[in-house]
Amino acid sequence: MKTLFLSPPSFDGFDGGAGSRYQAKREITSFWYPTWLAQPAALVPGSKLVDAPPHNLGVPEMLSLAKDYDLVVMHTSTPSLANDVECARQLKAHNPKMKVGFIGAHVAVLADETLRANPIVDFAARHEFDYTCKELAEGRDWNEITGLSYRDANGEIQHNPDRALITDWDAMPSVLPTYARDLDITKYFIGYLLHPYISFYTGRGCPAKCTFCLWPQTIGGHKYRSKSPEAVGKEMEIAKSLFGDKVREYMFDDDTFTIDKQRAIEVSKHMKRLNLTWSCNARAHVDYDTLKQLRDNGLRLLLVGFESGNQEILNRIKKGIKLEMAREFMQNCKKLGIKVHGTFIIGLPVETPETVRETIDFAKELDPHTIQVSIAAPYPGTELYAQAQANNWFSQESLISGSGIQVSTLRYERMSPGEIEDAVERMYREFYFRPSKISKIVAEMLTDRQMFMRRLREGGEFFHYLKERKEQGQIRKNEVIAAR
Repeated sequence: MKTLFLSPPSFDGFDGGAGSRYQAKREITSFWYPTWLAQPAALVPGSKLVDAPPHNLGVPEMLSLAKDYDLVVMHTSTPSLANDVECARQLKAHNPKMKVGFIGAHVAVLADETLRANPIVDFAARHEFDYTCKELAEGRDWNEITGLSYRDANGEIQHNPDRALITDWDAMPSVLPTYARDLDITKYFIGYLLHPYISFYTGRGCPAKCTFCLWPQTIGGHKYRSKSPEAVGKEMEIAKSLFGDKVREYMFDDDTFTIDKQRAIEVSKHMKRLNLTWSCNARAHVDYDTLKQLRDNGLRLLLVGFESGNQEILNRIKKGIKLEMAREFMQNCKKLGIKVHGTFIIGLPVETPETVRETIDFAKELDPHTIQVSIAAPYPGTELYAQAQANNWFSQESLISGSGIQVSTLRYERMSPGEIEDAVERMYREFYFRPSKISKIVAEMLTDRQMFMRRLREGGEFFHYLKERKEQGQIRKNEVIAAR
C-alpha cells in the first residue's frame, strides 16, 4: 500500500510530535524529531514521512500531499487527539478510500475508547507498533496483524492479540536515511542543543519506574533493549556520509542511554573515532569515571531529570535518586566541563508552596546550564494518572489550553491548578534572571555569532511565552471567579 507516516498540523508552535515527551507549546521554538514515526517508516520501502508542524505545513498543504495515499499512519497524543481526529476527517473527506489510523501512547492504552468515540478512525496500532505498521503497509489481512485494533467491514471494533516487544534491535533499520530523504534538519530546534542537531533512538525501554513517565509505561516497557555498539557505530558512519559537517550535534534520545554504562562507553568510542559531538539522556547516578570517559569521547551535554528538590516527592514518584546524589553528580559534571540540561516538574504529588520553594532553591543550587520546567502531566496509562483518579486530584480533563500552552490538570489540598501554573513562571524567572546566569548567557553569546542571534531570538520568544502564560492564568482566575 502507498503509505504516508504523518505528524499532522496543530497549534502554532505546538510540539506534539512523536519525539516530544510533554506535548505542548514550548517556551522557545523547539521541535523534536518524529522518532516514533520515523522507525516504522524506515521499515516500509517507498513510504513517506511528513512532519507538518516544524515544516510549517497547514491543513491545505497536508491534504495536497496526502491525497493519493492508500494508508496514512498518524501520530497522536492525549493533548492533540481532537485536532488529529479532525485532520483524519479531512483526509478521508478528500479520499474516502484511504485508510487512516493512529499510533502513539494515547492509543497504545486507549485504543478501544479512541475508536468508539471517533468512527472516522479506521485502526489503532497498540504499544510497540513498528512491525504492526509494516504489516499494514504490506496489505496483510487486518485480522492477522498482532497489536492491531481496528474497525471491521461491519463497523465492529476488533482487538487482535498484543504484539511482543522487539528484541533484535540490530535488525532495525536506521531512521537517518529517512530523515535525510523527508525532513529538513534546519527546522528542528532545541534550546540546549547545538543547531542543527539530530535526535534518534538506539534502543527502547527504561528500567526506572518513575510514576509520571510516559513511554516505558505505554509503549517501550521497563527492559532496555538496544542496538549493539558495533551497530550504532555503523549507523553513525551512515550519519556522517549523509550529513557530513551539517549536523553539529547528535542526541541519543533513549530514555536512559547511560543505564548500561559499559555499552555507553563503547558507543562513545565510535563517536570519538568519527569525531562527532553528542549528547544523551542520563540519570543522576552516573559515576565520575564513567562521565570522564564519555566526556573524553565527545560527550558535550546530558539531559537529566531532577524533577523536584523535595526528597519525599522524589520517593513518592519512585525516581530512585537522592538529593545528595544529584548534588555530587552535578559537581562531577562541572569538574569535567559537561553541560547539563536539567528538567524539573511542578505539581507532582503532593506539591505544596514549601516544596515548590525547595525545588526552585535546589535548581539554583545545582545551577545546570539550562532548565526546563514542566507541569505534572497525568497521561493515561501512567501510574500518576491512576493515582490522580483514585485520589480525586483531577481539576479538568485537558492537558493544554486552547492556545496549546500546558496547563495543570491536577490540584492538591494546598496547591490549586493556578498556583501550580504560576510556580512554573516564578521558577523560570528566579533561575534565569540572576546576575550570574545572565552573565554566563552573555558570555556564551559572545563566543559564536550563530549563538548570539539564536539567543536573541529565544529571549524574545521566552518573554512572549511568559506573557501568554500570564494571560492564560488570568483567564483561569476569571473563570474561577465566574464559577463562584
